[in-house]
Amino acid sequence: MAAEVFAPAKINLTLHVTGRRDDGYHLLDSLVVFADTGDRLQLAPGPELSLEVSGLFAEGVPADRRNLVWKAAAGAGWTGRISLDKQLPHGAGIGGGSSDAAAVLCTLAGQGASIPEALPLSLGADVPVCMVARAARMQGIGEQVTPVELPQLHALLVNPGVHVPTGPVFSALASRENPPMPDVIPSFSSAEECAAWLAEQRNDLEAPARKLAPVIDRTLADLQSSRQSLLARMSGSGATCFALYPTKKAAHMAAYEIGAEHPEWWCSAVTLT
Repeated sequence: MAAEVFAPAKINLTLHVTGRRDDGYHLLDSLVVFADTGDRLQLAPGPELSLEVSGLFAEGVPADRRNLVWKAAAGAGWTGRISLDKQLPHGAGIGGGSSDAAAVLCTLAGQGASIPEALPLSLGADVPVCMVARAARMQGIGEQVTPVELPQLHALLVNPGVHVPTGPVFSALASRENPPMPDVIPSFSSAEECAAWLAEQRNDLEAPARKLAPVIDRTLADLQSSRQSLLARMSGSGATCFALYPTKKAAHMAAYEIGAEHPEWWCSAVTLT
């Protein structure tokens, strides 16, 4: 069956690097949520696998077997035409490619395809949590995913237009043995309560990413100084940053103000769930 699929942006509200295995994989403890903005895909069965990429951020995205979407479909043994409308900046710390691949796997599974158990994690640490596509705690190397209950959060996502390679960010970490989040994530009655708790947590990749891409400093400063900002932090390995706000109106106002000052930046006011 043909299908149209939405692949939401993934936001790391926290990202604690807690260790490193002998095989080089880093151990993580991250609170992840998903935005109501993202990429869109169309899948149409056929005799051969093909991929076409269009959209705002299509430039530089491979339309061949290097793409995680292609790898996901091929790994599931599916053939046909995939059209990817790329609306999220890639290499931006918001899981665009991982979410695209996860959306393909979930769609194919829903149509009765048998997905090899090891396939999602083999595509990347973010793919298993992206298959859940709701607020969750991600641990280990990405294989441990536990859904959590969070209040609806209004946010502004900002990417200053720089690509920050994940490998160099991890290589620049000052420490790979850092404390995890508390064992129990509390229940929050409001966005303000949630933001106050998040302020006590970390993104351990933020400091090395800021050294590699100093424009992240300006991005975070603008988000922190925006009206009614509750918290500003970088997502993933960057360079996308986010701020939380008490209302949707406040998030949209911040998007207007920061977007007007930096028209070359990608700004998107979103709701996180």
